[in-house]
Amino acid sequence: MVGKTRLIDILDKFKDMTIAVIGDMMLDDYIIGEVTRISPEAPVPVVNVKEERFVLGGGANVLNNLATLSCNCHSFGVIGNDGNGTRLLNELKKENINTFGMVTAEDRPTIVKRRIIAQHQQLLRLDWEDKKDITSYHEELIIENLKPHLNNLDAIILSDYDKGVLTPNLAKRVIEIARENNIIVTVDPKPSNAINYLGATSMTPNRKEAMECMGLSKIEDVEKLGVELKVKLNLGNLLLTRSEEGMSIFLDGEIINIPTFAKEVYDVTGAGDTVISVFTLAAAAGASWHEAAKIANVAAGIVVGRMGTSTVTKEEIIEFYEKIYNEVK
Repeated sequence: MVGKTRLIDILDKFKDMTIAVIGDMMLDDYIIGEVTRISPEAPVPVVNVKEERFVLGGGANVLNNLATLSCNCHSFGVIGNDGNGTRLLNELKKENINTFGMVTAEDRPTIVKRRIIAQHQQLLRLDWEDKKDITSYHEELIIENLKPHLNNLDAIILSDYDKGVLTPNLAKRVIEIARENNIIVTVDPKPSNAINYLGATSMTPNRKEAMECMGLSKIEDVEKLGVELKVKLNLGNLLLTRSEEGMSIFLDGEIINIPTFAKEVYDVTGAGDTVISVFTLAAAAGASWHEAAKIANVAAGIVVGRMGTSTVTKEEIIEFYEKIYNEVK
Protein backbone atom coordinates (compact mmCIF):
# COMPACT_ATOMS: atom_id res chain seq x y z
CA MET A 1 0.00 0.00 0.00
CA VAL A 2 1.12 3.57 -0.62
CA GLY A 3 2.00 5.50 2.50
CA LYS A 4 2.12 9.26 2.85
CA THR A 5 5.91 9.41 2.49
CA ARG A 6 5.79 7.42 -0.74
CA LEU A 7 2.92 9.56 -2.05
CA ILE A 8 4.75 12.82 -1.36
CA ASP A 9 7.90 11.44 -2.99
CA ILE A 10 5.95 10.66 -6.18
CA LEU A 11 4.19 14.02 -6.21
CA ASP A 12 7.46 15.89 -5.62
CA LYS A 13 8.86 14.39 -8.83
CA PHE A 14 6.00 15.80 -10.93
CA LYS A 15 7.88 19.07 -11.42
CA ASP A 16 10.73 17.20 -13.12
CA MET A 17 8.50 15.44 -15.65
CA THR A 18 7.85 16.55 -19.23
CA ILE A 19 4.74 15.28 -20.99
CA ALA A 20 3.34 15.95 -24.46
CA VAL A 21 -0.40 15.90 -25.07
CA ILE A 22 -1.54 15.26 -28.64
CA GLY A 23 -5.19 15.50 -29.53
CA ASP A 24 -8.34 17.58 -29.78
CA MET A 25 -7.74 20.93 -28.11
CA MET A 26 -10.79 23.02 -27.29
CA LEU A 27 -12.18 25.88 -25.24
CA ASP A 28 -15.04 25.51 -22.78
CA ASP A 29 -16.96 28.80 -22.63
CA TYR A 30 -19.27 29.19 -19.63
CA ILE A 31 -21.94 31.90 -19.66
CA ILE A 32 -23.38 32.03 -16.15
CA GLY A 33 -26.42 33.97 -15.05
CA GLU A 34 -29.86 33.77 -13.52
CA VAL A 35 -33.37 33.28 -14.84
CA THR A 36 -36.25 35.31 -13.41
CA ARG A 37 -38.66 35.42 -16.35
CA ILE A 38 -39.72 33.87 -19.62
CA SER A 39 -39.15 35.75 -22.86
CA PRO A 40 -42.21 37.48 -24.36
CA GLU A 41 -40.81 36.60 -27.80
CA ALA A 42 -40.86 32.82 -27.33
CA PRO A 43 -41.43 30.31 -24.50
CA VAL A 44 -37.79 30.30 -23.48
CA PRO A 45 -36.03 31.53 -20.32
CA VAL A 46 -34.25 34.87 -20.36
CA VAL A 47 -30.77 34.57 -18.84
CA ASN A 48 -29.45 37.67 -17.15
CA VAL A 49 -25.72 37.13 -17.67
CA LYS A 50 -23.51 37.69 -14.63
CA GLU A 51 -20.25 36.08 -15.74
CA GLU A 52 -18.49 34.60 -18.75
CA ARG A 53 -15.35 32.53 -18.38
CA PHE A 54 -13.17 30.46 -20.68
CA VAL A 55 -11.72 27.17 -19.50
CA LEU A 56 -9.34 24.84 -21.30
CA GLY A 57 -11.27 21.80 -22.55
CA GLY A 58 -10.65 18.46 -24.27
CA GLY A 59 -6.96 17.76 -24.69
CA ALA A 60 -6.26 21.27 -23.40
CA ASN A 61 -7.92 20.31 -20.10
CA VAL A 62 -5.51 17.36 -19.87
CA LEU A 63 -2.69 19.87 -20.25
CA ASN A 64 -4.25 22.14 -17.65
CA ASN A 65 -4.38 19.25 -15.19
CA LEU A 66 -0.72 18.47 -15.82
CA ALA A 67 0.33 22.12 -15.52
CA THR A 68 -1.55 22.51 -12.22
CA LEU A 69 0.54 19.61 -10.89
CA SER A 70 3.76 21.46 -11.88
CA CYS A 71 4.52 19.25 -14.87
CA ASN A 72 6.33 20.66 -17.90
CA CYS A 73 3.86 20.22 -20.77
CA HIS A 74 3.81 20.54 -24.52
CA SER A 75 0.61 20.89 -26.55
CA PHE A 76 0.22 19.33 -30.00
CA GLY A 77 -3.05 19.97 -31.79
CA VAL A 78 -4.92 22.02 -34.37
CA ILE A 79 -6.67 25.38 -34.11
CA GLY A 80 -8.54 27.47 -36.64
CA ASN A 81 -7.34 30.78 -38.01
CA ASP A 82 -9.79 32.66 -35.83
CA GLY A 83 -10.16 34.66 -32.66
CA ASN A 84 -10.97 31.57 -30.61
CA GLY A 85 -7.70 30.02 -31.75
CA THR A 86 -5.82 33.04 -30.45
CA ARG A 87 -7.77 32.88 -27.20
CA LEU A 88 -6.98 29.16 -26.82
CA LEU A 89 -3.26 29.76 -27.34
CA ASN A 90 -3.33 32.59 -24.83
CA GLU A 91 -5.09 30.42 -22.25
CA LEU A 92 -2.46 27.69 -22.73
CA LYS A 93 0.40 30.17 -22.39
CA LYS A 94 -1.23 31.64 -19.28
CA GLU A 95 -0.78 28.22 -17.66
CA ASN A 96 2.87 28.05 -18.82
CA ILE A 97 2.03 25.34 -21.36
CA ASN A 98 4.32 25.23 -24.40
CA THR A 99 2.41 25.79 -27.66
CA PHE A 100 5.10 25.19 -30.29
CA GLY A 101 3.30 21.98 -31.29
CA MET A 102 0.05 23.74 -32.19
CA VAL A 103 -0.69 24.14 -35.90
CA THR A 104 -3.25 26.33 -37.64
CA ALA A 105 -5.68 24.98 -40.24
CA GLU A 106 -7.52 27.36 -42.55
CA ASP A 107 -10.30 24.86 -43.26
CA ARG A 108 -11.67 24.29 -39.73
CA PRO A 109 -12.69 26.37 -36.71
CA THR A 110 -11.14 26.24 -33.28
CA ILE A 111 -13.32 23.92 -31.21
CA VAL A 112 -15.48 25.77 -28.69
CA LYS A 113 -18.20 24.40 -26.39
CA ARG A 114 -20.34 27.24 -25.04
CA ARG A 115 -22.57 26.36 -22.10
CA ILE A 116 -25.39 28.57 -20.83
CA ILE A 117 -25.89 28.01 -17.10
CA ALA A 118 -28.43 29.42 -14.65
CA GLN A 119 -29.42 28.31 -11.16
CA HIS A 120 -26.60 25.70 -11.35
CA GLN A 121 -28.26 24.02 -14.33
CA GLN A 122 -27.12 23.87 -17.93
CA LEU A 123 -29.80 25.30 -20.19
CA LEU A 124 -28.10 25.06 -23.57
CA ARG A 125 -24.81 24.14 -25.23
CA LEU A 126 -23.50 25.60 -28.48
CA ASP A 127 -20.67 23.83 -30.35
CA TRP A 128 -18.24 25.17 -32.95
CA GLU A 129 -16.38 22.26 -34.54
CA ASP A 130 -15.52 20.37 -37.70
CA LYS A 131 -14.99 16.65 -37.06
CA LYS A 132 -13.40 15.72 -40.36
CA ASP A 133 -9.87 14.27 -40.21
CA ILE A 134 -7.04 16.73 -40.41
CA THR A 135 -5.05 16.62 -43.63
CA SER A 136 -1.85 14.62 -44.14
CA TYR A 137 -0.07 17.98 -44.29
CA HIS A 138 -1.16 18.85 -40.76
CA GLU A 139 -0.38 15.31 -39.56
CA GLU A 140 3.16 15.77 -40.81
CA LEU A 141 3.47 19.17 -39.16
CA ILE A 142 2.53 17.67 -35.79
CA ILE A 143 5.05 14.82 -36.19
CA GLU A 144 7.81 17.19 -37.24
CA ASN A 145 7.03 19.46 -34.28
CA LEU A 146 7.21 16.44 -31.94
CA LYS A 147 10.47 14.87 -33.11
CA PRO A 148 12.95 17.47 -31.75
CA HIS A 149 11.56 17.01 -28.22
CA LEU A 150 11.54 13.21 -27.94
CA ASN A 151 14.74 13.06 -25.90
CA ASN A 152 13.19 15.22 -23.20
CA LEU A 153 9.79 13.52 -22.98
CA ASP A 154 8.80 11.22 -20.12
CA ALA A 155 5.36 10.41 -21.57
CA ILE A 156 2.90 11.18 -24.35
CA ILE A 157 -0.85 11.36 -23.80
CA LEU A 158 -3.23 10.90 -26.74
CA SER A 159 -6.46 12.73 -25.92
CA ASP A 160 -9.12 11.61 -28.38
CA TYR A 161 -12.44 13.45 -28.48
CA ASP A 162 -13.13 12.21 -32.02
CA LYS A 163 -12.76 15.68 -33.52
CA GLY A 164 -10.38 14.69 -36.31
CA VAL A 165 -6.88 15.35 -34.96
CA LEU A 166 -5.92 11.82 -33.94
CA THR A 167 -6.31 10.22 -37.35
CA PRO A 168 -5.45 6.51 -37.73
CA ASN A 169 -2.17 7.42 -39.39
CA LEU A 170 -1.15 10.01 -36.79
CA ALA A 171 -2.05 7.75 -33.85
CA LYS A 172 -0.11 4.82 -35.33
CA ARG A 173 2.97 6.92 -36.03
CA VAL A 174 3.04 8.51 -32.58
CA ILE A 175 2.77 5.11 -30.87
CA GLU A 176 5.54 3.73 -33.06
CA ILE A 177 7.76 6.72 -32.27
CA ALA A 178 7.04 6.41 -28.55
CA ARG A 179 7.88 2.70 -28.50
CA GLU A 180 11.09 3.25 -30.45
CA ASN A 181 12.16 5.86 -27.91
CA ASN A 182 10.96 4.00 -24.77
CA ILE A 183 8.43 6.72 -23.97
CA ILE A 184 5.22 5.94 -22.09
CA VAL A 185 2.20 6.54 -24.32
CA THR A 186 -1.29 6.50 -22.80
CA VAL A 187 -4.65 6.97 -24.47
CA ASP A 188 -8.02 8.39 -23.47
CA PRO A 189 -9.92 6.88 -26.41
CA LYS A 190 -13.12 7.23 -28.33
CA PRO A 191 -14.45 3.70 -28.86
CA SER A 192 -14.84 4.09 -32.63
CA ASN A 193 -11.12 4.79 -32.85
CA ALA A 194 -9.87 2.18 -30.37
CA ILE A 195 -8.11 0.00 -32.93
CA ASN A 196 -5.93 2.99 -33.87
CA TYR A 197 -4.14 2.68 -30.53
CA LEU A 198 -2.78 -0.84 -30.93
CA GLY A 199 0.41 -1.21 -28.93
CA ALA A 200 0.01 1.77 -26.60
CA THR A 201 1.38 1.52 -23.07
CA SER A 202 -2.01 2.07 -21.46
CA MET A 203 -5.58 3.16 -22.08
CA THR A 204 -8.13 4.66 -19.68
CA PRO A 205 -11.68 3.98 -20.97
CA ASN A 206 -14.77 4.02 -18.80
CA ARG A 207 -16.95 0.91 -18.71
CA LYS A 208 -19.31 2.09 -21.46
CA GLU A 209 -16.39 3.02 -23.73
CA ALA A 210 -14.72 -0.34 -23.11
CA MET A 211 -17.93 -2.14 -24.07
CA GLU A 212 -18.18 -0.13 -27.27
CA CYS A 213 -14.51 -0.81 -28.05
CA MET A 214 -15.36 -4.51 -27.98
CA GLY A 215 -18.63 -4.06 -29.92
CA LEU A 216 -20.83 -5.04 -26.97
CA SER A 217 -24.16 -3.55 -25.93
CA LYS A 218 -24.21 -5.18 -22.49
CA ILE A 219 -21.71 -6.93 -20.24
CA GLU A 220 -21.99 -9.31 -17.33
CA ASP A 221 -18.30 -9.79 -16.52
CA VAL A 222 -16.38 -6.52 -16.32
CA GLU A 223 -13.09 -8.24 -15.53
CA LYS A 224 -13.37 -10.42 -18.62
CA LEU A 225 -14.12 -7.28 -20.64
CA GLY A 226 -10.96 -5.59 -19.43
CA VAL A 227 -8.76 -8.62 -20.05
CA GLU A 228 -10.07 -9.06 -23.58
CA LEU A 229 -9.67 -5.37 -24.45
CA LYS A 230 -6.10 -5.32 -23.13
CA VAL A 231 -5.24 -8.36 -25.28
CA LYS A 232 -7.08 -7.08 -28.35
CA LEU A 233 -5.14 -3.81 -28.38
CA ASN A 234 -1.83 -5.28 -27.15
CA LEU A 235 -1.66 -2.81 -24.27
CA GLY A 236 0.93 -2.88 -21.53
CA ASN A 237 -1.88 -2.35 -19.03
CA LEU A 238 -5.45 -1.06 -18.94
CA LEU A 239 -7.14 1.26 -16.44
CA LEU A 240 -10.91 0.78 -16.57
CA THR A 241 -12.98 3.41 -14.74
CA ARG A 242 -16.28 2.09 -13.35
CA SER A 243 -18.22 5.11 -12.04
CA GLU A 244 -19.50 4.45 -8.51
CA GLU A 245 -17.62 1.13 -8.42
CA GLY A 246 -14.22 2.80 -8.70
CA MET A 247 -11.50 1.59 -11.06
CA SER A 248 -9.83 -1.64 -12.13
CA ILE A 249 -6.23 -1.85 -13.26
CA PHE A 250 -5.42 -4.76 -15.58
CA LEU A 251 -1.77 -5.74 -15.41
CA ASP A 252 -0.04 -8.82 -16.82
CA GLY A 253 -1.75 -11.70 -15.05
CA GLU A 254 -3.30 -9.51 -12.35
CA ILE A 255 -6.48 -7.48 -11.89
CA ILE A 256 -6.70 -5.00 -9.01
CA ASN A 257 -9.98 -3.31 -8.09
CA ILE A 258 -9.82 0.13 -6.49
CA PRO A 259 -12.98 1.43 -4.77
CA THR A 260 -14.24 4.95 -5.36
CA PHE A 261 -14.02 7.53 -2.62
CA ALA A 262 -15.92 10.44 -4.12
CA LYS A 263 -17.96 12.18 -1.41
CA GLU A 264 -20.59 13.50 -3.80
CA VAL A 265 -20.79 13.34 -7.57
CA TYR A 266 -21.76 16.80 -8.77
CA ASP A 267 -20.41 16.85 -12.34
CA VAL A 268 -18.30 14.25 -14.19
CA THR A 269 -17.29 16.73 -16.93
CA GLY A 270 -13.55 16.44 -17.46
CA ALA A 271 -13.07 13.64 -14.92
CA GLY A 272 -11.53 11.41 -17.59
CA ASP A 273 -9.01 14.17 -18.37
CA THR A 274 -7.97 14.28 -14.72
CA VAL A 275 -7.66 10.49 -14.53
CA ILE A 276 -5.35 10.11 -17.51
CA SER A 277 -3.31 13.17 -16.50
CA VAL A 278 -2.60 12.01 -12.96
CA PHE A 279 -2.29 8.33 -13.92
CA THR A 280 0.29 9.05 -16.61
CA LEU A 281 2.19 11.66 -14.62
CA ALA A 282 2.47 9.41 -11.56
CA ALA A 283 3.74 6.50 -13.65
CA ALA A 284 6.27 8.74 -15.39
CA ALA A 285 7.43 9.94 -11.96
CA GLY A 286 8.28 6.40 -10.88
CA ALA A 287 5.05 5.07 -9.39
CA SER A 288 4.01 1.53 -10.20
CA TRP A 289 0.95 1.34 -12.42
CA HIS A 290 -1.07 0.20 -9.38
CA GLU A 291 0.15 3.18 -7.36
CA ALA A 292 -0.55 5.49 -10.29
CA ALA A 293 -4.11 4.18 -10.53
CA LYS A 294 -4.74 4.74 -6.82
CA ILE A 295 -3.47 8.32 -7.02
CA ALA A 296 -5.59 8.97 -10.14
CA ASN A 297 -8.60 7.55 -8.32
CA VAL A 298 -8.11 10.06 -5.51
CA ALA A 299 -7.85 12.93 -7.99
CA ALA A 300 -11.03 11.82 -9.77
CA GLY A 301 -12.87 11.74 -6.45
CA ILE A 302 -12.02 15.39 -5.99
CA VAL A 303 -12.98 16.74 -9.43
CA VAL A 304 -16.38 15.02 -9.69
CA GLY A 305 -17.46 17.05 -6.68
CA ARG A 306 -17.08 20.26 -8.68
CA MET A 307 -19.01 21.86 -11.50
CA GLY A 308 -17.49 21.82 -14.99
CA THR A 309 -13.97 20.97 -16.08
CA SER A 310 -11.61 21.17 -13.14
CA THR A 311 -8.08 20.44 -11.98
CA VAL A 312 -6.53 19.26 -8.71
CA THR A 313 -3.41 20.33 -6.86
CA LYS A 314 -0.81 18.15 -5.16
CA GLU A 315 -1.92 19.53 -1.80
CA GLU A 316 -5.53 18.52 -2.46
CA ILE A 317 -4.44 15.01 -3.44
CA ILE A 318 -2.45 14.59 -0.24
CA GLU A 319 -5.30 15.94 1.92
CA PHE A 320 -7.94 13.71 0.35
CA TYR A 321 -5.59 10.71 0.30
CA GLU A 322 -4.99 11.06 4.03
CA LYS A 323 -8.71 10.99 4.70
CA ILE A 324 -9.51 7.86 2.73
CA TYR A 325 -6.52 5.54 3.05
CA ASN A 326 -5.90 4.06 6.48
CA GLU A 327 -2.29 3.29 5.63
CA VAL A 328 -1.42 6.98 5.29
CA LYS A 329 0.06 8.08 8.59
